[in-house]
Amino acid sequence: MNSISTDICIIGAGPVGLFAVFEAGLLKLRCHVVDALPQVGGQLSEIYPKKPIYDIPGFPDILAGDLVRNLMRQIEPFHPTFTLGERVERFAKLEDGSFQLYTTDGTEIMCKAIAIAGGLGSFEPRKPAIESLESYESGKGVYYMVRDPETFRDQRLVIAGGGDSALDWTIFLADVAKEVTLVHRGTTFRGAADSAEKVKALHEAGRARLVLSSNVTHVHGNGKLNAVTITANDGTAETLDVDSFIPLFGLTPKLGPIEDWGLELEDNAVKVDTVDYSTSVPGIFAIGDINTYPGKLKLILCGFHEAALMCQGAFKYINPDKKYVLKYTTVNGVPTL
Repeated sequence: MNSISTDICIIGAGPVGLFAVFEAGLLKLRCHVVDALPQVGGQLSEIYPKKPIYDIPGFPDILAGDLVRNLMRQIEPFHPTFTLGERVERFAKLEDGSFQLYTTDGTEIMCKAIAIAGGLGSFEPRKPAIESLESYESGKGVYYMVRDPETFRDQRLVIAGGGDSALDWTIFLADVAKEVTLVHRGTTFRGAADSAEKVKALHEAGRARLVLSSNVTHVHGNGKLNAVTITANDGTAETLDVDSFIPLFGLTPKLGPIEDWGLELEDNAVKVDTVDYSTSVPGIFAIGDINTYPGKLKLILCGFHEAALMCQGAFKYINPDKKYVLKYTTVNGVPTL
């Protein structure tokens, strides 16, 4: 079992969770960040990395992906550690007020405080309504996200979807897999026009196959996926031999296991005290879109403010006998851990 010890475990690697690492670092608190997604950035990386954001102070506009990269640079001096592609499932509060958390993959995290920065909750894949699909999950041929492209080296792949993820992975995996077929129910794509043109060019060059106005309707195999059936909108069908099927229909946010943690909730969000964004359980804090309070605004810049005050509260919880004197970075610079 992988075991990690830290001061604050931050659940959620979106922009608010990342900035919390910075604010905690100024207080000389170490952070470990956990996210169910395979990369940092939350929605910014997974859903709209190329979308401009206009309300970040000091930036008339900044691409979502660039904001994530800047935040990662900003927290480098504090050497945070990460567990990505795993979801925190459960926790226990110990007699000394510290916490023990476990992820879906069995990683154990010992921490002195918890900051829930899970955005709208844990993102779960939107699964197509295909009979027996789930029986081929867990490494048996059906994948809802690409964590390691090398998994698909020299394989026969079918990708389904019409957004940026489906287009981008078709382009990338065309150089990795033996065969790539992209199936889309429509004739136009929701993703970037440039990416759609690249996929069409790959199709014309014989490096990928594009099947439009169609859906994957059946999966086949005996313990492991070996074929899928593609049905066109006119009812005609074909069955393809495949090694893997990757349906990329986006992600849907859910509060997830946090819903059962005994925290006070309101409208599927965690209620907090705005003095320090503490929850109803001492030592657990919630910042960003996952919390609620009177006057709440679901904006990144508001989440940054919440992260700063939360870290002050976490410092007091972890060090009840210490008094913290505010130090300005303009005077003292940025310390390192």
